[in-house]
Amino acid sequence: MFKHLLIATDGSEVADKAVAQGLALAKAVGAKVTIATVTEPWTAVVSGEMGVAFPVEDYDKGCAANAAAILSAVGAKAKAAGVACETVHAKDQFPAEGIIETAKQHGCDLVVMASHGRRGLSRLLLGSQTSKVLTHSTLPVLVCR
Repeated sequence: MFKHLLIATDGSEVADKAVAQGLALAKAVGAKVTIATVTEPWTAVVSGEMGVAFPVEDYDKGCAANAAAILSAVGAKAKAAGVACETVHAKDQFPAEGIIETAKQHGCDLVVMASHGRRGLSRLLLGSQTSKVLTHSTLPVLVCR
């Protein structure tokens, strides 16, 4: 069975369901857990004149604070569930790439993540990080709805 799970979260309510399911699975099979959140590069978020009004230093501080809050909350859930975990903030990466890279770096053998359940045109326009992970990962992926 699986020995090391990567649980990806963006701190959303939907992602919290995947966190709960991933922690339950880890506890049931006695697996190690790495919990990761990913923040995109500043240039992917801000361009042109906005860059002057929103400096990269402020963006980095905001991302670090947000990631720390997400990982702290999930770490507390893991502790309450009796599952030891490591937390990782993958900075300056696109979500799917950061999830896959973190899983490889930490020797994970399963990725657990949520699907936001977008369908139709909204999925086409917004893209799906879950679909990208499923498409590009060499590891099995457990998708929680």
